[in-house]
Amino acid sequence: MLGKSALTRASSSTSDNRTFVYEVEGLRQSDQTEQNNYPIRNSSTILIQVPYNRMNEQMRRISRLGGKIVNIRPLTEISTEK
Repeated sequence: MLGKSALTRASSSTSDNRTFVYEVEGLRQSDQTEQNNYPIRNSSTILIQVPYNRMNEQMRRISRLGGKIVNIRPLTEISTEK
């Protein structure tokens, strides 16, 4: 029988706390993006903050929306640049 500790993972992992920034171009307004609370511009790149554990899911979403990821960098890199 599996105990509770075998079914849950520790949340203190460093990967759980990491956030990345995707620079995305070419997103277009569609029926799916109309459900968002914010407009999508296709004339420029946008920056999207993504937690480490949702990176693959977000990549698939961007691809479905017709976007192209042009850069991925850690959020801490952006903070140190300023």
